[in-house]
Formats: sequence, structure tokens, C-alpha cells
Amino acid sequence: MKKQLVIALGGNALGNTPDEQKEAVLAAAGHIASLVKDGYKIVIVHGNGPQVGMINLAFELAYQQNSEVSVMPFAECCGMSQGYIGFHLQNALQNTFVEQGITTHVSTAITQVIVDQHDPAFQNPTKPVGLFYSEATAEKIAEARGYTFVEDSGRGFRRVVPSPEPVDIKEKGTIRCLMENGDVVVACGGGGIPVYRENGKLTSVDAVIDKDKAAAKLAEVINADTLIILTAVPRVAINFGKPEQKWLERITVAEARQYIKEGHFAPGSMLPKVEAAIKFVESKPGREAIITSLENAYQAVTEDNGTVICS
Repeated sequence: MKKQLVIALGGNALGNTPDEQKEAVLAAAGHIASLVKDGYKIVIVHGNGPQVGMINLAFELAYQQNSEVSVMPFAECCGMSQGYIGFHLQNALQNTFVEQGITTHVSTAITQVIVDQHDPAFQNPTKPVGLFYSEATAEKIAEARGYTFVEDSGRGFRRVVPSPEPVDIKEKGTIRCLMENGDVVVACGGGGIPVYRENGKLTSVDAVIDKDKAAAKLAEVINADTLIILTAVPRVAINFGKPEQKWLERITVAEARQYIKEGHFAPGSMLPKVEAAIKFVESKPGREAIITSLENAYQAVTEDNGTVICS
């Protein structure tokens, strides 16, 4: 039986405007179609960094023009981004499948990701979102809405939100059922809508879950065989950008941890991808993670032509 794959596609790879995004998802659809033709069962997780920022900005600007317009909570902005990015991906995949004679269906799942409301990340918000403000304006907004602001590289003050760890995926049963039925599923967009459970009920919270960590958790709970994390390069490297740079082909979790300890992977760039890969591989014997580029995805899966992390 062909493997079940979870593919994590970065938000920056989707462009900065709706038109750019439509072109980008068409390119992604072509690569994914090749895997579907070969019989792989696929779930796609996408980022939403530029897109959710634009949605949040639109409501902030509308509020500045008319205070009767509600400022949209960040969790709801994430839900909106799941809808419109998911539609673009779903539409591009469906049309590509028609062109190539593929009968597979595509479904998009609005996905809530459960976090621990006592996660230490809530006491230390670090993820910047939204506009840059002067210090005086930031203080005024912070007092009115309870936001946390930090100075950002001399460009002004910017709101920061927590980035908690994903604990579980609320819609995992639905996603697993669709995947096992043969659908390509788009899920956990933007890392998922963060929610916490209290007295059996779910409440959304303003936070951003790392997309690659969410993909690793989703792959774990739907029992996928392989996690594929797409980035800008075909392989992971140590000593990146230096004369002694070396591309990594197949490494163990122990080797990956050693490279992390030696400081080879940049925080906010390759480090969270390698950490997410390690978490998935360690969740069950026999699982593998691949880090590669979109253009190299098919070869990475079929020929191990990327960086494979195994136990």
C-alpha cells in the first residue's frame, strides 16, 4: 500500500497577493498531482504568515476609520485565512486533476488545534503580528485592549502574540476519514485555529501555532507514514552559507539533535522545521520526515532526494 503523507507548505511560498497566490497554488498542485497519480494519500497543511497579517491589517485599518467596526480577534483571522487559502488550493488541485484525468476529490477542513491554556508561551508572547506603531500609540492600544507590544528592529512597536505547542487536532477523525477514503485534504491551515478546552467546551485564543509543529502533530494523530516539510532549498545543510557547507541526505534523530546543539539551524528558519521533523519521527517507530523544496517534492518522496530524518 502506498504511504500516507502530510505535506507542510509554507505561507511565504503562496505569494503576497491573491493573484500571486493563485499562480503559486497552481504550481504546487502540479507537484502534488504527480504524487496522487502514484497512489499516495495526501493531507496538505499550509502556512498563512503574509495572508493572516493582511486580514488582520484590513480590520485594524477599518477600525481606525470607523471605531464602530470591530477589531477581528486573531483566531478568527486565522479561520478566514484557512477559508480563502484552502479554497485557492482546493480549486487549483481540482482543476489540475481534471486536466490530468485524475478522479480524486479534494476537501478543505476548517481546523481547530487544541493547546494547553497553561502553556508557558502564554506568559511570553513572541510572535509579531499586524502594524508598526509609535511607542505612544502602542501604549494607548495596549491599555485599551490588553495587547502586548515590543520594539521591532527600530521600525516601531508591534503587537506580539503567544505561540503555544499543539496538543491535539479537534477534527482529526474527519481528516483521517477523508484521507483514508482517498480524498486529498487541506487542513490545519496557518497552524490551525488555536483553542483550549475547559469544562468540555472549546474557546479560541489569540495565538499563532507554528505551521510545521501543527503538521507534525496532525501527521502523528492521523497515523501518517511520512511528514514532508517544504522549504526554499532541496536539502538541509550544516555550515550553511560557509565554504564548508554540507548538504544532508539521510540523518538519524540523534544526528539531527547534535546538529541543533552545535547551532547549525537558524531559529525562525530551519530550526523549527528540524524540531518538528524530530517530534514526528519519534512519535512512532518506522516514521520518517523529509525536508525539501516544493520543486523537489516528488523526487524526495520517490527517490529519497531530500533530507530524510529517521529513527
